[in-house]
Amino acid sequence: MKFDRLLKETIEDIHDDHLSGNINTPLREDAFKLSDEEKINKIEQDVTRILETIGMDLTDDSMRGTPKRVAKMFVNELFAGLHPDNKPSASTFDNKYKYGEMLVEKNITLYSTCEHHLLPIVGKAHVAYISNGTVVGLSKMNRLVDYFAKRPQVQERLTLQVVKSLQEVLNTDDVACVIDAKHLCVNARGIRDIDSSTVTAEFGGAFKNPDVKKEFLGYLNLDTSF
Repeated sequence: MKFDRLLKETIEDIHDDHLSGNINTPLREDAFKLSDEEKINKIEQDVTRILETIGMDLTDDSMRGTPKRVAKMFVNELFAGLHPDNKPSASTFDNKYKYGEMLVEKNITLYSTCEHHLLPIVGKAHVAYISNGTVVGLSKMNRLVDYFAKRPQVQERLTLQVVKSLQEVLNTDDVACVIDAKHLCVNARGIRDIDSSTVTAEFGGAFKNPDVKKEFLGYLNLDTSF
């Protein structure tokens, strides 16, 4: 029993350290067998049981619709990025202007959900690429970040997924992403450190060059208050 308790605590500690060994989101093979409506109905029943178990009175006017609201939020909003049908199309265009420097889209608002405690992750993403003859619409970079954020996540995986996806779209390794975010699993529970944030980065291709990396990080310090 003592060993089992120690093992359980060790696993929980590992999860708190946000370790993840796979760039792909862990999904079951039958993840999309149910329709969205079927998922909402099933989750509504499960949320009802959870709330009743902790002692909530679901006949109260304030609580009566909560299970349905939570279920719809899970499927249609917080975790909508799980379904590949929701992945934004990323049309590319020829770089007719012959722009040869890096393009940086910074301060992309990020809302995600920690997959260990299902608590919010809130922060900013900064994405850059160097065109090899192809460019992508600016909003598509924001939409890709949002797509991969709308699922149970760890920040390291999210950072890698954004970079990998843009590399495939643009057919270049020269893509970088930095994310700075607060995790409520750290800020609101456990250690309850409200001031700390987590920074992750992935530098592909030319961004591994120290001078290119320094230039990219320098742009992030520019004052963009308008």
